[in-house]
Amino acid sequence: MASPPRLTDEQRAAALAKAAEVRTARAAVKARIKNHSMSLNDVLSSEDPNVVGIKVLSILESLPKVGKVKARRLMDDIGIAHNRRIQGLGAQQREALLKEFGV
Repeated sequence: MASPPRLTDEQRAAALAKAAEVRTARAAVKARIKNHSMSLNDVLSSEDPNVVGIKVLSILESLPKVGKVKARRLMDDIGIAHNRRIQGLGAQQREALLKEFGV
């Protein structure tokens, strides 16, 4: 197994800052979903790199009245892997999610 690339202190600090920025942006998206200022359709149709990298399971769990069990069961019923990200969804999977949540 290859070792990770050697980074300078500046490169490491830049990578950590970028990772923190992405985590903050994704948390903001999930919060907007939770308080109804963003819809599931908005998330699924987004092309923002911070949005398309979020796991589908995380998005579903952010929806009101959807917990961990319901989200996992729904994903199993539709045929979506639990580690799938928004960008990796197929057209039929997107349609099935939107149909399930009445969008």
